[in-house]
Amino acid sequence: MLLIAAVIVTSGPGLPVVGYLLYPFTILTTWFHEMGHGLTALLMGLTFEELVIYPDGSGFAQSSGAQDPSALSSALIAMGGPLGPSIAGSGLILATGNHRFWRPALYGLAAVIALSVAIWVRSPVGLVVLPIVGAVMVVIALFGRDWMLRFSLQFLGVLAALSMFRDWDYLFTENIVLGGEPMLSDTGAMEAALWLPHWFWAVIIILISGAMIGWSLKRALAEEGGPPRMPPRNIGQWL
Repeated sequence: MLLIAAVIVTSGPGLPVVGYLLYPFTILTTWFHEMGHGLTALLMGLTFEELVIYPDGSGFAQSSGAQDPSALSSALIAMGGPLGPSIAGSGLILATGNHRFWRPALYGLAAVIALSVAIWVRSPVGLVVLPIVGAVMVVIALFGRDWMLRFSLQFLGVLAALSMFRDWDYLFTENIVLGGEPMLSDTGAMEAALWLPHWFWAVIIILISGAMIGWSLKRALAEEGGPPRMPPRNIGQWL
């Protein structure tokens, strides 16, 4: 199921019909990314002002503070966006390892989406699409069978985790245009704050994300909810 989810996430957006069906999840991955920026800003003592998602799937998170953040805080906030989907995806994948967490994980993610819409989301696309995605999660948690619960978590986890790798070229881009305005990319902002080149930070983000995803997959598949295993037998039984 994890393999199926990975194929859908990586190949689906390029297919005409599947791309439209996956559009809500494209908006969801942008939400993971921008929430990573916003929540990191909160941890750095700033105020998370708003989260905006454009129809094309791009977006931004706006934060402010009484004083300008330090260079380290600015770099961490910039890194929080690309790492946000990987952190969320790893958490969802870990939840698939034990059936006791399947429904609570879906309820929890839906609750966070609802809270963010009420407090931070300030764009029509986000205000329409995100509540629908959250409502679908609640319906699945209420009425879905075990296989559907687990696959939903796996799909959402892989969706979030792989979205960062799908935007590989963005990580290695220093400058972007967002809403018609030129600005620094996340790794470009890290370069401006900490001097080391943006491609260096791109590599660091990829290594951290890969390590988190790999560890979560290893743990999830080793837990109760993992694939069935052959019971141990002694040599006599095999013969």
